[in-house]
Amino acid sequence: MPRSLLFVTGTRADFGKLEPLAIAARDAGHDVSFFTTGMHMLARYGLTKLEVHRTEGVRVHEFLNQRPGDPQDMVLAKTVIGFSDFIKEYTPDLVVIHGDRVEALACALVCATNYIRCAHIEGGEVSGTIDEIYRHCNSKLASHHFVSSQDAAQRVMALGEAAGNIFPIGSPELDFHAGPSGVTLADVKSRYDIDFEDFGICVFHPVTSEAETMAAQATALFGALDRSGRNFVVIAPNNDPGSADIFKAIDTLSAGSFRVLPSMRFAHFSELMKNAKAMVGNSSAGVREAPFIGVPSLDIGTRQTNRAKSPSVFFADAQDGAAIERFLTQEWGKSYPRHDAFGGGSASERFVTVLNDPQFWAGSLQKTFHDVAG
Repeated sequence: MPRSLLFVTGTRADFGKLEPLAIAARDAGHDVSFFTTGMHMLARYGLTKLEVHRTEGVRVHEFLNQRPGDPQDMVLAKTVIGFSDFIKEYTPDLVVIHGDRVEALACALVCATNYIRCAHIEGGEVSGTIDEIYRHCNSKLASHHFVSSQDAAQRVMALGEAAGNIFPIGSPELDFHAGPSGVTLADVKSRYDIDFEDFGICVFHPVTSEAETMAAQATALFGALDRSGRNFVVIAPNNDPGSADIFKAIDTLSAGSFRVLPSMRFAHFSELMKNAKAMVGNSSAGVREAPFIGVPSLDIGTRQTNRAKSPSVFFADAQDGAAIERFLTQEWGKSYPRHDAFGGGSASERFVTVLNDPQFWAGSLQKTFHDVAG
């Protein structure tokens, strides 16, 4: 029986993870829509709502939930009100949220209080900062859980969730990276005006609990990259508190060695990663996608603490110029075996298999706490 599925997306990053699932559900005959909000709606971050609209065979509903500079609690409140109004008119069988963003938290809360079935993608992860708090809250609010690994499944069970509602499927974005991107490196360079023969990628996001030090961290990191003499494609940070300080540091970078972009289409970003000599920063792409592709990555600071277990991932503080230089000297251009601890590129197929099981839709939405034996 076809079902109506509503995917909530607030950033270019979570869309890259939700899109393979949405397409697979669409192709399986389900009615698929996106509730598009957050960074997608802001011109400074590339107006990436346009990428959501490019998805064929789905409907897209837009909601502007913030203005630049809004604190996260205000964004949360605005999204709760907006999604609550929306859900009264559009009544999906399942709302699908991802990860640890404030938009996902708002929509999960609305679903829980209105007894709407809600699936949380990639719960049970561990990391630094407030992201982990949001992620575990989303797991408690959601009725079903599609996790990336058995370790993540165990953590969701430790939160009291029923084992029968937890489905390890792998990381969905790896479905896309596992195959051809559909574009060539020449296409990527032409579209984004990248002139470098060889290059690294840098994505450095703010850490909300360290907002007062983000200016110093960004200045130190980009200073070290500049001194290395390497070329970097720099993707703009997300819109968490502290992003303005990172933008100030980025604005000082030389055009000769750095190409700064607000965002990229996912296919183009995938192809860029596959051809990069290294990745530096604190994006989850550096600890999840880069190891899967085999690109060495340097994780900076605390944002991804405890998430990486691959031999291709290295660690340094932003102010540790010597460690950054050592990584860029010793690891630049190396190739590592594919790290598949978070799946082998079949998450969307597993997702649809679960959706097509009548038992998935039969369970009660009245949650109880399930203790873990021992």
